[in-house]
Amino acid sequence: MAASASSFAANKFLQPINSTRSIDNNNNKTLLGNQLKDSSFFLGSAKKLYMKKPFSPQNSKSRSNGVFAVSEVVKDKKLKTDSSLSNLLITKDEGLELYEDMVLGRAFEDMCAQMYYRGKMFGFVHLYNGQEAVSTGFIKLLKKEDSVVSTYRDHVHALSKGVPARQVMSELFGKTTGCCRGQGGSMHMFSKEHNVLGGFAFIGEGIPVATGAAFTSKYRREVMKEADCDHVTMAFFGDGTCNNGQFFECLNMAALWKLPIIFVVENNLWAIGMSHLRSTSDPEIWKKGPAFGMPGVHVDGMDVLKVREVAKEAVARARRGDGPTLVECETYRFRGHSLADPDELRDPTEKNHYAARDPISALKKYMFENNLASEAELKAIDKKIDELVEEAVEFADESPHPVRSQLLENVFADPKGFGIGPDGRYRCEDPKFTEGTAHV
Repeated sequence: MAASASSFAANKFLQPINSTRSIDNNNNKTLLGNQLKDSSFFLGSAKKLYMKKPFSPQNSKSRSNGVFAVSEVVKDKKLKTDSSLSNLLITKDEGLELYEDMVLGRAFEDMCAQMYYRGKMFGFVHLYNGQEAVSTGFIKLLKKEDSVVSTYRDHVHALSKGVPARQVMSELFGKTTGCCRGQGGSMHMFSKEHNVLGGFAFIGEGIPVATGAAFTSKYRREVMKEADCDHVTMAFFGDGTCNNGQFFECLNMAALWKLPIIFVVENNLWAIGMSHLRSTSDPEIWKKGPAFGMPGVHVDGMDVLKVREVAKEAVARARRGDGPTLVECETYRFRGHSLADPDELRDPTEKNHYAARDPISALKKYMFENNLASEAELKAIDKKIDELVEEAVEFADESPHPVRSQLLENVFADPKGFGIGPDGRYRCEDPKFTEGTAHV
């Protein structure tokens, strides 16, 4: 749904787009929209947070269509058939690229779960299963020079940005061949080559970094006169982050300076074990965008094609120099908060509802119905990805552990760490300096 240059103008009212996607309407409902109808859901037990009525598009008034965008988008494109939607949104090659990236994310995370339980990974590991439409829908539109800032749930963001699977897996294994030489681990993926500026373990940490990266792009273009520097930055974070100070401060700064940044809220409805509806006074996060003078958009984060259309508008707006966009993607994680989470707090009905809306299955169905791919073509991609992930595990398992002296590196600006002693030698070269440190 390509829109005019003013489609995301911050002073326009947001309106729903009616979708004619072929996915079953009963499954195309957002759970949050139905919950918002009940004004008493904040009161009483958690059981009251879940659906009291069947998922019915006729009964839901809030967020009933899953996608919200600016009024011009509705005027410019009125979708009437699945065929016209297919011709408008993706080509066959684009569809295959989207499918392959989503399958890679899912297969990689499933393998991570296996390796974690086999003792190959340590610490907390947060998987992305179910949210693939967001990463693929946004990041596959970026150029290599564009930047991505992630959270602790960062493996798939790195993969979508082009970091090789073997490097990501090696990092999870704590090996020197990892993208951070084994020092980052699951929550701190970083790649200078691919402009992945890090996963961040604490919520909200990455948003100021992303804002700074966007400022760098603007400074290079406007002050350093690098006319070809149209780089944009994407900051990914969850619903729980949107009640933190960094979020509001950076929205203000980005709008004030018209920075080329897209704030992507992956609202999976739960901040660890806290329901979004119980912790936020106004659960509709996208509304915070217009409050700071930027567009706010809500999109069905289980639908990669809808996500991609909203992302195209936001990226184009940033590249034009029109400033930031806040996009709330309502999605769902299929596993617990981390692999240490037994996932006992979420209602089975809620989990089943979103499982039935698996974004990979939805894209696959759509491609079949619109003759964009054959079953053989998609099976070939599945096989390719399985082999790629298996190879990544073998590579990571055979790679060496970091040497003990590497523990002292990347701590301070001094590359050897801890500076120079009174005798003029690097402190870390003193044999007694590392006594008692654990072997990696």
